[in-house]
Amino acid sequence: MSLSRTKLTDPKALRGYAHPLRMALLGLLRAHGPMTATQAAEQLGESVPNCSFHLRQLAKYGLAERSPGADARERPWRATALATSWDDDSDDPQVRAATDELNAAQLALYTRRAEEFLLRRADESAAWRAVTGFSDQSLYVTADELAELTRRLDEVLSEYDDRILDPSRRPADARRVSLIQLAVLSPSPTDGARPATPAPTTEAPEAPGGAR
Repeated sequence: MSLSRTKLTDPKALRGYAHPLRMALLGLLRAHGPMTATQAAEQLGESVPNCSFHLRQLAKYGLAERSPGADARERPWRATALATSWDDDSDDPQVRAATDELNAAQLALYTRRAEEFLLRRADESAAWRAVTGFSDQSLYVTADELAELTRRLDEVLSEYDDRILDPSRRPADARRVSLIQLAVLSPSPTDGARPATPAPTTEAPEAPGGAR
């Protein structure tokens, strides 16, 4: 079973999503299900009017909607899909600029999430400390090979989609984990960089290889 996805293609929608609070709100709806602006504000430490405004903006771009059958006094919001995607290969300069802006906002969100985790990691059990953390791996691949590798990784991770869609399928000791994938090109000598010996791979002790 695969996750439902919303694909953003319009520059306005791409820029509309590139906002830290909107990303946080959408993540909240996806993780916890429908909730009101008041409930979201309590979770995120934001004001209710601010959350209400940004939830309406998410709805404007097709990322959130009112939950049907809810109390008419304050109707909850829900995510329209469990994942958002966009392409990075457009030749349209407006789309490219918008995706760059969105990617930068997403990277900032990932960085903040990692920093928050590091602050509380010492309080986790040894079992969880042993399997969480950061690592990187240098590869020499073609663009096609990297695309195939990403597809295979996505295929493996999709085996756990049913636990997102159906909470009853989660083991009793399961916790929500974010696997963040960063595919970053190293500088090339043809780009003006001086040839150098390969940088050592850094890995956290006992951490799983490669972050996604």
